[in-house]
Amino acid sequence: MGVFLDMRTSMNSGTVGQPGLSLGPTPEAFGSIGLQTLGVVNPIVTLNGTVGVTGELGDTFVVEIVRGHLYDPFFLIYRAEGTIGQNGGAEFHTFTAQDLSAPPALESVYTSFISGVSTAVRTGPEMFYGIAATP
Repeated sequence: MGVFLDMRTSMNSGTVGQPGLSLGPTPEAFGSIGLQTLGVVNPIVTLNGTVGVTGELGDTFVVEIVRGHLYDPFFLIYRAEGTIGQNGGAEFHTFTAQDLSAPPALESVYTSFISGVSTAVRTGPEMFYGIAATP
């Protein structure tokens, strides 16, 4: 049975309608957390989040999580593509990822990014959280 190590959360927007920013081809951060795993061999890090996106039917977007503060595909640990369905409009998308190669570090930083077509808008809520545990 695993033992709880640390839990952190990052809430960029707690309501629908915010931040109201258009997506673009360049990934933009919407959450960042640091988890402490010092002295634990092979810690398990579970990451979850929600992002609200509004757009036209068929608009696409990508959610990515990297280990670190800056977007770098080399440190990518999760990537998911979404599509605005139904009649277009606001949709809430949740995601769950795990870093099974997390280092035993004083603090490992994880950052969530979103990108997509310019007709899609980040409408919130936007939150990102993680839990670190022993195997």
